[in-house]
Amino acid sequence: MRGLKSTIALVVVLAGLGAYIYFVTWKHTDTASTSNKEKVFSSVEADKIEDLKVTSAAGDATSLKKSGGEWQIVQPIAAKADASEVNGITAALSSVEITRVVDENPANLNDYGLANPRIALEFKTAREKDYRKLLIGEKSPTGSDLFAKRNEEKKVFLIPAFQESTFDKKTFDLRMKQLIAIDRDKIDALHIAANGKTVDLAKEGSDWKIVKPIQTRADFGSVEGLIGRVQSAQMKSIVADEAAAADLKKYGLDKPQIAVDLNAGSSKATLLIGGKADDNTVYARDASRPAVVTIEKSLVDDLSKGADDYRVKDLFQFRAYNANHVEITRGDQKAIFDRVKGQGENAQDKWHRTSPSPADLDRDKVDAALAKLANMRAASFVESTAKTGLDKPAMVVNVKFDDNKKEERITFGKTGDDVFAARPGEPGAMKTDAADFTEFNKSLDEIVK
Repeated sequence: MRGLKSTIALVVVLAGLGAYIYFVTWKHTDTASTSNKEKVFSSVEADKIEDLKVTSAAGDATSLKKSGGEWQIVQPIAAKADASEVNGITAALSSVEITRVVDENPANLNDYGLANPRIALEFKTAREKDYRKLLIGEKSPTGSDLFAKRNEEKKVFLIPAFQESTFDKKTFDLRMKQLIAIDRDKIDALHIAANGKTVDLAKEGSDWKIVKPIQTRADFGSVEGLIGRVQSAQMKSIVADEAAAADLKKYGLDKPQIAVDLNAGSSKATLLIGGKADDNTVYARDASRPAVVTIEKSLVDDLSKGADDYRVKDLFQFRAYNANHVEITRGDQKAIFDRVKGQGENAQDKWHRTSPSPADLDRDKVDAALAKLANMRAASFVESTAKTGLDKPAMVVNVKFDDNKKEERITFGKTGDDVFAARPGEPGAMKTDAADFTEFNKSLDEIVK
């Protein structure tokens, strides 16, 4: 009997729920056709909205205004808004559709969570005097829709539940999270002071140079990648909008562990990084603003690199396909070969050796050997050429490339099992892979024999 009563009770509950879903969410099937749904705001154009108020489910009330085509938060703080977040809301307001009308004249808005709406959107264009409103209550019993109403109308309708993530935004969600604001394309110098070490980089034409603690070429991709990581650093949270100088000590920002200056002509932006906030974030601030925020800890590792991490690792700039003239000296043996342009339609270039004896060479073998040479990289750097074998070179390579417009010279030295390389005008030496050096010498032997 007890089991039968439980079953009957369950049937009654399910029947009640089914009736509720039917009568509350589906009873007005004739009001809106699923193939021709009505927009909540039929005449709204997203780009015409210039005034917006967003009240989130958490209670944050944020007022925004568009000025000069850009959105600004005006309440509860004054800050630049995240255009993608705000435009997402205005686009949704202009396109959101009524899934179904639930009740034209509800007796009690509490049934739908609309007596005190969880989420509220208010907006108007420059020409409008009054705000239009979208008020959002609870989810429907099926969970696929949200109860909503517009303006001062009584009618309750449903909108898709996926719109909740677009509309339910806190003040922090709506503000610009990029910490450093500077024109990346105009950045021409960086000063990085991290944990007692300093690295200065400067742009000369289209190339980056390390100017401190050494003066040498910098790897373009490494420097540009670092700039990108600093310039796009995102606030994870705001600790204090108006941190006084006396408060900076508790965040480790009175004596920052890292300071990065990004210079763009006469403009400069400075990122300061202080102490650890939690396992994944650290305290930081834009030196020109009083706010203290948190950012991802991984940026600390990127900025703690030494000068060697920004140096060019490729020993050579040429590639096998653009080399024109090659001279290689090993002891008292000198090998010289040149690329000879093919004549006639579809004719291929060929390689010709002039030393040690004149001969046409197997093009594929020469290209393969040059590819091995061109792909050699520095595994590490040493400050001095002492004890590198460079005083008695094991090999000297001269290559002209790009139709003989460019030329480079690399000297190789050996000491024990280690191989080092040096470029004229650059400090110290580069330690390279001894196996790569050996493989190239074997390929060279086949060319000069």
